[in-house]
Amino acid sequence: MPPMPSTMLPLGTQAPGFDLPDTVGGGRVSLADLAGKPVVVMFICNHCPFVKHIREELASLGRDYAARGFAVVAISANDAEHYPDDSPDKMKLEAEEAGYTFPYLYDESQEVAKAYHAACTPDFYVFDRAHTLAYRGQLDNSRPNNSEPVTGKDLRAAMDAVLAGTPIPEPQLPSIGCGIKWKPGNAPDYAG
Repeated sequence: MPPMPSTMLPLGTQAPGFDLPDTVGGGRVSLADLAGKPVVVMFICNHCPFVKHIREELASLGRDYAARGFAVVAISANDAEHYPDDSPDKMKLEAEEAGYTFPYLYDESQEVAKAYHAACTPDFYVFDRAHTLAYRGQLDNSRPNNSEPVTGKDLRAAMDAVLAGTPIPEPQLPSIGCGIKWKPGNAPDYAG
């Protein structure tokens, strides 16, 4: 399968609500729990080579920006029945091994992924304190098959701008990765 780009949800979109189980800390995490905080929502999974390529930066970014008041959440929506490496138990292990300090939520119904128009892993969304979409796109220019260093520069610049209340640097480039593994018959129209 060729790499898939993100759908680039329109800027200004209000963050779709969610209330999902946290495979790391137990319990549930909802968007309402994050009221008043800027939020990064990232759709990732365990087995995708694009996510594996950036996992250290994701862990670092989570630590760096939680300390600055950002809420960071990761969501996996992959079909765990057909992709058992993406099951909740394996998600918990991956979070521990990768050093993720943020919740890693499981979207079993895939409805949250659809609400965000998530298409690939990784797929990133940055919302301001009012939970209005300010950035969607790539982490940086690095990919598993190029020699660009993993810096997180695009996503970090967007998060810095949200914290400072300044415009997000342009252009916003789509993220690219593995397509979300939809359950049979559940793929949305935008997924091709």
